[in-house]
Amino acid sequence: MAAIVGAQQLKGGAPSNHQPTVPMIPQHTRSVFYISDSTGITAETFGNAILAQFDMRPRHVRLPFIDTEDKAHQVVRQINHAAELEGRKPIVFTTLVNMDALRIIQEGCKGMLLDMFGTFIRPLENELGIKSHHRVGRFADITRSKEYTDRIEAINYSLDHDDGQSHRDLSGADVILVGVSRSGKTPTSLYLAMQCGLKVANYPLIPEDFERRQLPPALVPFRKKIFGLTIDPVRLSQIRNERRPGSRYADPINCRQEIADAEAMMRRSGIRWLSTTTKSIEEIATTILQEVRPERLQY
Repeated sequence: MAAIVGAQQLKGGAPSNHQPTVPMIPQHTRSVFYISDSTGITAETFGNAILAQFDMRPRHVRLPFIDTEDKAHQVVRQINHAAELEGRKPIVFTTLVNMDALRIIQEGCKGMLLDMFGTFIRPLENELGIKSHHRVGRFADITRSKEYTDRIEAINYSLDHDDGQSHRDLSGADVILVGVSRSGKTPTSLYLAMQCGLKVANYPLIPEDFERRQLPPALVPFRKKIFGLTIDPVRLSQIRNERRPGSRYADPINCRQEIADAEAMMRRSGIRWLSTTTKSIEEIATTILQEVRPERLQY
């Protein structure tokens, strides 16, 4: 690539000082590979948690279903190509169970290899005195389990009860989220359903609620399940402007008033609430679990 760039510049006329052309540097600092016999989600989640401790902008490459020696050889070529282009070792997280495929990557790749099963599973086998299942992925037999069925039901419930669509079976909800529109209710609901198996309903607080100075009537019997989300008005205005630019819905004054009315209502109703402004979905969900369903943090 550098040679091509240099040739193009020379064709148009070399710089007056005749200095050599500086090679193009990729915007990312380094490639990171996540390799698995299955989906690669475990390797990627674990690897991202570790890399979050470092100030870097990696290029993420997930390589799932590497379950044959031929695929392992292809992976080695891809990793080594990245090493050659970038001039530095790629970082490679792997949860490979297939020992033949793992051996090919261990012996052939020019990256920094972090074998999570080798690092954690084998020492645990020694400590516990039992062999692990060595299953390919955590989803091997999960579709037959009650936990999986419950999680699917929770996702369906949360979708049916998103944004106040349904008042049906609120008694079956584990959590009911309230807050103004675009304060983070829907993504938090889906995260709690998908990751924690909780049935979550969410309801937007609207001007009619503020005029009545009361929660929506359908929610009042379930006050103990309710948790409120709020957000900084400036940030709310930015988010709404992306959806409806220049509208009253996104106007900073309107956003400020809605937030003030919503927080006042939650205080009057004795509802626990937090600001989502600077928090990730994971932090919001964990706080809700601590407050509403602390037993779900133990399993």
